[in-house]
Amino acid sequence: MQLNPKTVIIIVLVALSSCMHRPENEEGPYYKKSVSFPPGLSQEDKIKMAARVVPDSQQLEWQKLEMTAFIHFTVNTFTGLEWGTGEESPELFNPSEFDARQWARIISEAGMKMIILTCKHHDGFCLWPTKTTDHSVKYSRWRSGRGDVVKEVKQACDEYGLKFGIYLSPWDRNAESYGDSPAYNNFFMEQLKELLTWYGKVDEVWFDGANGEGPNGKVQVYDWESYYRLIERYQPGAVTAIMGEDIRWVGTETGYGRETEWSVTALAPGGGIESRNINENLGLQSSSPDLGSGKIIEMADKLFWYPAEVDVSIRPGWFYHKEEDDKVKSLEKLFDIYINSVGRNAVLLLNIPPDTRGLIHENDAMRLKELKTCLDMTFEDNIAFRAFTRHPGARKSVDGKDGTYTSIDEFPAEIEYKFPFTREFNLFMIKENIAKGQRIEEFRIEALVNEDWVELGSSTTVGYKKLLTFPNTTSDRIRLTIKQSRDKAMITEIGLFLTPDSISAD
Repeated sequence: MQLNPKTVIIIVLVALSSCMHRPENEEGPYYKKSVSFPPGLSQEDKIKMAARVVPDSQQLEWQKLEMTAFIHFTVNTFTGLEWGTGEESPELFNPSEFDARQWARIISEAGMKMIILTCKHHDGFCLWPTKTTDHSVKYSRWRSGRGDVVKEVKQACDEYGLKFGIYLSPWDRNAESYGDSPAYNNFFMEQLKELLTWYGKVDEVWFDGANGEGPNGKVQVYDWESYYRLIERYQPGAVTAIMGEDIRWVGTETGYGRETEWSVTALAPGGGIESRNINENLGLQSSSPDLGSGKIIEMADKLFWYPAEVDVSIRPGWFYHKEEDDKVKSLEKLFDIYINSVGRNAVLLLNIPPDTRGLIHENDAMRLKELKTCLDMTFEDNIAFRAFTRHPGARKSVDGKDGTYTSIDEFPAEIEYKFPFTREFNLFMIKENIAKGQRIEEFRIEALVNEDWVELGSSTTVGYKKLLTFPNTTSDRIRLTIKQSRDKAMITEIGLFLTPDSISAD
């Protein structure tokens, strides 16, 4: 068959196009959420596979939230306890000026993107009119028993454009069936189903791992797998946290993540039997100092994309206590927490406990406003934006676009960035394209000062975002060295900033 000249041209153009636009997975396969190692795999190949474990779409969007709000609110607010006994009368719950819209407004104006509400804490008191127990708002004096805290908070979140999450404590000190595992699991799943089906979209489900029964207390075996199936059925877009399968607890309630914070971990997610066995065999738990180094990977048969959430309260306690009104964390402390949580590849979950009025206290609201102002002033001017660089493709790391990145495949790699003017700065930011995995293992940042390169800081992992603070430095040039990476390093963005005078950098 003879082809006419026009057909030949089309075939040639198609062939050239396929050569120029190779598929996005040209580096090899990516592994969504987890990967299992074939037997006998070398350590080098394990590391390469670890570099290609990636988040699913829900985990990726969750990471971008950066800061979310925890709301601890129940009968404890009125008794002064942190852990209720379960014997409190529902009549104690009576917030005189309850206003979920005030919560949502303050939290939204503070720059946080989601509210997670303690719908039921360990005392078993339910903030919604559940059909499962009399220990709920339905039997309180508030709103004459016709109120629904969960409903009003969800409506306020929708009004202010906030995502909505639910906290449901598996440990229940009020439920008579607790300790009768099949009966309590059915009871718990009915409560969970109500929360998942009565209020519209739920974005995060938070299961606390606390259980204070002790060795002589009730023994309850939680049916985690059934809980997860229920969430998947009714809220497939929700991430599950802490005792869930998508988000892990960072291991401390101080507000600080690890300097080396791998989102790709050998720590198996969830509370199921298989995960417990994996973690016991590896000797790992959420608080372990190392969850994803090469040494850990060498011992592991499977890896997971399991990013960290850092939870901390703006006050000493998780629930409101009047005597703590003057103990709200300082602006300097909250800024430092931000640097060491969001700036250490985690999402910050900051607890803001409403008072007995049902309002966020004025002191807490003022501090949140101060924090937002400080963060805005710090990050509004990226000195590195559109900096000049000769490194191939490095302009993509200073173009301010999330969808572009600088790819580096030989290490160590040095990239110099030059600014049009000499500027003062004391904070460095670097971000990886985590949609393609977490890879950087070590980097260093320097500035040219009086014709000499001066090291400003160095660190290990990057992930979604790494922030480094250092003394005020004046220069028109910096040098970034990626010393080691598990595979091609993909830098989405770098930044240089100057913190306000009210915040002293380390």
